[in-house]
Amino acid sequence: MRSRHQQAGFRQPLFQALVVIALAAASYAWSITFLPTRAQIERRLAPPEAMLVQALVNISENRIATALENIDSILAVEPNFRLAQLIRGDLLLARARPIQTVGAAPGASLDHLADFRDEALARLARSSFQPTEDLAPRHFLQPPADSRYALAIDTSKSTLFVFENRQGTLHYVADYYISIGRNGIAKQREGDRKTPVGVYHVTSRMPQERLTDFYGSGAFPINYPNEWDRRQRRDGYGIWLHGTPRDTYSRAPRASDGCVVLSNEDLVALSQYLDLGSTPVLISESMSWAKPQEVAAQRQELLAHVDRWRKDWESLNTETYLKHYSRSFSAGHTNFAEWSAHKRQVNAAKSWIKVGVDELSMMLYPGEENLAVVTFKQDYASSNLSNTMKKRQYWIRENDNRWRIVYEGAA
Repeated sequence: MRSRHQQAGFRQPLFQALVVIALAAASYAWSITFLPTRAQIERRLAPPEAMLVQALVNISENRIATALENIDSILAVEPNFRLAQLIRGDLLLARARPIQTVGAAPGASLDHLADFRDEALARLARSSFQPTEDLAPRHFLQPPADSRYALAIDTSKSTLFVFENRQGTLHYVADYYISIGRNGIAKQREGDRKTPVGVYHVTSRMPQERLTDFYGSGAFPINYPNEWDRRQRRDGYGIWLHGTPRDTYSRAPRASDGCVVLSNEDLVALSQYLDLGSTPVLISESMSWAKPQEVAAQRQELLAHVDRWRKDWESLNTETYLKHYSRSFSAGHTNFAEWSAHKRQVNAAKSWIKVGVDELSMMLYPGEENLAVVTFKQDYASSNLSNTMKKRQYWIRENDNRWRIVYEGAA
């Protein structure tokens, strides 16, 4: 008696090869121990991605005809979805002869098979993650009050998450598959083809008509290198969120020159959540999730330091005020000794100071366990000067377990 595989015209080696793709995700970044259900897949994935993941699940369950229907449905909508094209070619070829690996169909590019495998793994892994409204990245101690949304990019999971800021608490809204730099993360130099890790902001919008087809439906530059990058002597420029060429639906998880790349459809959807100049973009290798109450103590601790800094500045006790600054402090070309001398001179000429801090945000810096970015609107008034500015400080927890300012400047 022929097996079900033979009856379906399906050869076992391909079945095993594609099941390897589906089940290898058990050791992927999210430690998947089960394949997602249809309800889980459809709950949050866009239709093309949902159908692709469902096809992989169907393959793992030996429902080959159904898998082929899934793939055909994808290609009817997104004919340039290359991973779907590859899987379709394998499914068709397996009817005629045994094949030993994914991508055995004529015309498959051997150079990119590893990329296709990685994309399949990433998309399958994404489907198993079910975010809830009460969880957000632990890095957001206090999200920016002047931005309705915040973005968090988890590079190990090839995913960009969108959160809505509701009175200081972040709530999950959506997420999208992304590609990052060919050489991974932690950008250091121009041309290293790496995606930076850090806290950034969307600075502007580049419309499609001003760009080549390479960038697809548009681009949103971010402020790399930021103040901390420059302090660490990182260089390069032109890190954008952007789309894909018209002949490409999506790219492999590592396929850009350092930018964060989405499908054109997803980039258009994402654009509704972006406030130019204010939306934070947190890029991390691996996101740690927490409920608001789980970060409350750390938020209050840092907030108390900021408030003490403000009050000590108002007190005109310059030596106490300067204790809030790290000995490794620098701002531009100014070091701690020069900063201290300048502050002593300035404060000596004043009879009173009032400092207001409003619209404050606090974010832990990815990859730097003891570093936080604090941004706020500062209303400064004194006996001889008044001004309002948006200020950014980097606070570092030093060896004595106390937070101190290591950088300060205009945001």
